[in-house]
Amino acid sequence: MTASNPLEETKTTNKIAAPCIMVIFGATGDLTGRKLLPALYNLGREGQLPPHFACVGFARRDKTNEIFRTEMHDDINLYSRVKPIEENLWNNFQQQLFYHCSEFHDDDGYIRLRQFLQELDHKLDTKGNRVFYLSTQPSYFPLIVEKLHKNGLIYSPEDNSKWSRVIIEKPFGRDLTSAQDLQKHLSQYLDESQVYRIDHYLGKETVQNLLVFRFTNPIFESVWNNLYVDNVQITVSEEMGIGTRGNFFEEAGLLRDIVQNHVMQLLSLVAMDPPSSMHAHAIHREKIKVMESIRPIPREQFDTHVVRGQYGPGYINGAAVCGYRQEQNVPPDSCVETYVALQFFIDSWRWAGVPFFLRAGKRLPKRATEIAITFKNAPTFLFKDTGRPIDQNVLVIRIQPDEGISFKMNCKVPGLSAQIQPVKMDFRYGSYFGMSPPEAYERLLCDCMTGDSTLFARSDEVMSSWKLFTPILDYWKNTSADFPNYSAGTWGPEAADQMIMREGRRWRLI
Repeated sequence: MTASNPLEETKTTNKIAAPCIMVIFGATGDLTGRKLLPALYNLGREGQLPPHFACVGFARRDKTNEIFRTEMHDDINLYSRVKPIEENLWNNFQQQLFYHCSEFHDDDGYIRLRQFLQELDHKLDTKGNRVFYLSTQPSYFPLIVEKLHKNGLIYSPEDNSKWSRVIIEKPFGRDLTSAQDLQKHLSQYLDESQVYRIDHYLGKETVQNLLVFRFTNPIFESVWNNLYVDNVQITVSEEMGIGTRGNFFEEAGLLRDIVQNHVMQLLSLVAMDPPSSMHAHAIHREKIKVMESIRPIPREQFDTHVVRGQYGPGYINGAAVCGYRQEQNVPPDSCVETYVALQFFIDSWRWAGVPFFLRAGKRLPKRATEIAITFKNAPTFLFKDTGRPIDQNVLVIRIQPDEGISFKMNCKVPGLSAQIQPVKMDFRYGSYFGMSPPEAYERLLCDCMTGDSTLFARSDEVMSSWKLFTPILDYWKNTSADFPNYSAGTWGPEAADQMIMREGRRWRLI
């Protein structure tokens, strides 16, 4: 019998979007060159862009189509997951790129945009379909959406002849009140089905595979509950500091930037019950059930069940790095957190009594995002004389880097002794399938153009998350912090270790 080829065994259905034009507001910003245009280029490279497509950059700087195309060529060559750029492909792709100069508040700019898009519709047969990507500061979201609606660029969702969709980047508000205000403003001009709240973590291959892993492998789903699971840990660790984002980070902080959105989306996918179907509405229903079942942390436990930290000077990979307060555009007495650890319980039949430990931080020893499910101890009285404790089984879903899944189990060491040692089974996407998985933005942009909102956050998910975290943010605002409380290159403040040790557990070594 010959070995089978995993690529031959795997049948995939590529999504190809309907004809459309994507307009990127804030096109001169960092996100466009680093992520959005490389994603569109790779979608075109793999035949997943519609044949009739155009991308228009909308920004305030004065430049020509040719200048914009040259800048995007250089960015794609630098940041695309597939390098170098294929010039033959680029020559066709660049003909679909255009630039439109206007201030965000200028009605005349939107009128000229509408006329230009209509010309492109006629020239490229893009059918009037629109995706508006708001790659701007969140404070511009209400203004841009209002101007799009006022100038006839947003269609009624009941118009079956053409469609318009709006993608917005996090943060979706700064707290519950501001999130509600943003949603109220968006809903004046957009139906919920037209709003795509993008969270790039949900576009990562391992996150998408999480549902497949759980619901097609009964050996794991049968033990995915409080009878067998001891605890769940979700870690988002970054080596880098805040770089040039000092002004942004002073306004946001790590809880708003990572925990309220990325980490909570991962938690809801891990903890959700099986949906009735793989339709977006069915999956969102189960995710919101998880969010609404999370037990709010009582105010009197904010100091023990929630830990915040800020990095001081230290070493990353042997190189000295400065502390957060020495970073560019950061005040010397800043009390903004660069680390958060907390403990949640989910009051449901499936998860009653199982602690969920979440941690995220900047300037930690390594870059890693993972979900670790630790299973309860087996009765080990048969092996009590082996000389060492028996390790618990741990299932780890690695989201970055080296996307994959590993499982730690116990085996006997070869030889005459009865020594038991943990071993690891490890699956990696890149090595098994022989190709790098697509970038998150590739999947998410394609999904928006096909009208699939499964991997985008819904408004009620956002509100439920803010309900949990707004009281914590309000408490921190009125409480002093003893910062810095961990050195760059370490795994965070000691209080985070003490928090998890009080529950009889330890953070997993990554």
